[in-house]
Amino acid sequence: MKIVVLLKEVPDTYGERTLNLETGLAERAGADNVVDEIGERALEVALSYADANDGTEVTVLSMAAEGATASVRKGLAMGAAAATHVVDEGLLGADLGLTAEVLAAALQAEGFVLVVAGNQSTDGQAGMLPVMLSELLGVPGVTNLSEVTITAESVSGVRASDDATMQVSAALPAVVSITEALPDARFPNFKGIMAAKKKPIEVKSLADLGVDANDMTASRSIMLSVSERPARAAGVKVTDEGDAAGQLAAFLAENRLV
Repeated sequence: MKIVVLLKEVPDTYGERTLNLETGLAERAGADNVVDEIGERALEVALSYADANDGTEVTVLSMAAEGATASVRKGLAMGAAAATHVVDEGLLGADLGLTAEVLAAALQAEGFVLVVAGNQSTDGQAGMLPVMLSELLGVPGVTNLSEVTITAESVSGVRASDDATMQVSAALPAVVSITEALPDARFPNFKGIMAAKKKPIEVKSLADLGVDANDMTASRSIMLSVSERPARAAGVKVTDEGDAAGQLAAFLAENRLV
């Protein structure tokens, strides 16, 4: 079985994150970029299955800037056998539609039985990419799983919603996404780090995948404007002179909080 895990490099959530007000894009050059934690958890799901099932090949796929090689290499150090790194200047500021199209093309070229991804990245937080991929690839999409069971023929798991907890399953090939309820990822050890230096990373461009980033016949979003988040205003101070409860109730009602 071949399992492909999607990894994404994102700005560290503990660092200061800003937007370029001219381009509307996140400022990544000066940020401390790391592998998204949810992607590492997705890789742990695949590697745990591979540890218990001989003949399983785990690879990673990332669409990122040229400087993200270290993040891709971390996936190899954790235990993935190989990686595909999609790099192209035409992907700068790619929206979900273009991102899904590119990743789907890469997956079709590479081949897969199961694709494992996080439910949403910590930078975009759209949470739509896994289902978009399943649609483009024409395979079942089993998303937002808090428990995952993989067999040679199918994948199943538990999905929690506001109203119920569901047991869902699909025949392979399929795309699944997992939540932070899954275990933490393993830490790359020295042996894994050294082995990663010899593992292959295949770099592909849009031309290699047959995707035209400027083809507007496909769905593409257009940003019309961007502005800086306004500074946080000072809060309302309530001085209790016997009528604090009334002031608080009035404040809540005025702001439609009750």
